[in-house]
Amino acid sequence: TVGAGAQRVVGELRAAEAPFDTSVTGPAAVLVDSKDAIGERLPWAAGIIALVTLLLVFLLTGSVLIPIQAVVLNALSLTAMFGAVVWVFQEGHLSGLLGFTPTGDIETTLPVLMFCVAFGLSMDYGVFLLSRIKEEYDATGDHEHSVRFGLSRTGGLITAAAVILAVVMVAIGTARVTNTKMLGLGVALAVLMDAMVVRSLLVPSAMKLTGRLTWWAPGPLRRFHDRFGVSESDARNRASLSSVEEVSEKRREVTSLRS
Repeated sequence: TVGAGAQRVVGELRAAEAPFDTSVTGPAAVLVDSKDAIGERLPWAAGIIALVTLLLVFLLTGSVLIPIQAVVLNALSLTAMFGAVVWVFQEGHLSGLLGFTPTGDIETTLPVLMFCVAFGLSMDYGVFLLSRIKEEYDATGDHEHSVRFGLSRTGGLITAAAVILAVVMVAIGTARVTNTKMLGLGVALAVLMDAMVVRSLLVPSAMKLTGRLTWWAPGPLRRFHDRFGVSESDARNRASLSSVEEVSEKRREVTSLRS
């Protein structure tokens, strides 16, 4: 068994003093070692992911506040996913309906995989929404209009993509293997939570409350964004300018041939 009792026994055996070298093996010991290894590196991994996310969202938006909002709101959908996984698969609620036998514990590596998948998808949907809002804000300078415009243009796309992916993950969740079931149903819940609650309600509400302060950045960071930032509107303008230049060049060639 790998339950809490077995893990406690492993800790007690390893802590006990003996006049000779001792080793504790078995599934419970392996689980304890895995938890310790992941727990030791988890703060570093979480910190790197958060910093990279903050940097990339800042390069997209040029705002100090929006990246913080993105990380915090993404954490809400992840919290809902992990809370549901613990309630269902660790504590055993709905085990009869879903057809699995609870063991009182969750395999250590599975939450890490679920976090990576769910966080990546959440940021993907967030970039869809924020890029459209930023593009409209750059064009009009109207904050509230830009939020409404971005949500109206991307809301249907994000919801449809989330529903399609959730259907696929629920299908995976019908597997008889408990870990596969946990992965499928947990990610499906996170995706739906992110698309239908976080992106549709919480992100626009947070941007509405912060108003034009949403786009604030101190001078040095503003200059950094002006130099290294990324923008769909800039790419589109460059493409349009390139097309205009190509047309003008062709017209000059035709005119010279006629002459």
